[in-house]
Amino acid sequence: MLDIIKKAALDAVNTGNPVAVQIGTVEAISPLEISLDQRLTLSEAFLIVPESLTRYEIDLHHTHEYTDDTGTGSSTKITEPSLPVKPIVIRKGLTVGDAVIMLRVQGGQKYLVLDKAVSE
Repeated sequence: MLDIIKKAALDAVNTGNPVAVQIGTVEAISPLEISLDQRLTLSEAFLIVPESLTRYEIDLHHTHEYTDDTGTGSSTKITEPSLPVKPIVIRKGLTVGDAVIMLRVQGGQKYLVLDKAVSE
């Protein structure tokens, strides 16, 4: 009976404070680790990271094969590359040292990383 009362009391407290906003610092990328107030380091298992904070790059480097029918006969040729050889970075993602805005999900078992915090 006492356990049921304790659980009800804890549920009532958690209901009054469902979410907490916190600022964290990215400590490592692979695997991802974020520290809170130098006293708690969260691993990937405790983090929910939106797609907008992940690295995204595209490779546009390509050539085309074509048949040249001019002059002395037909031959197959390949065009010169006209786009960069390196992939183009669309989103940089998180990097070590980034400050991030986080929401502690009710119960404190998971943290949602909302965005990077910037100051100018």
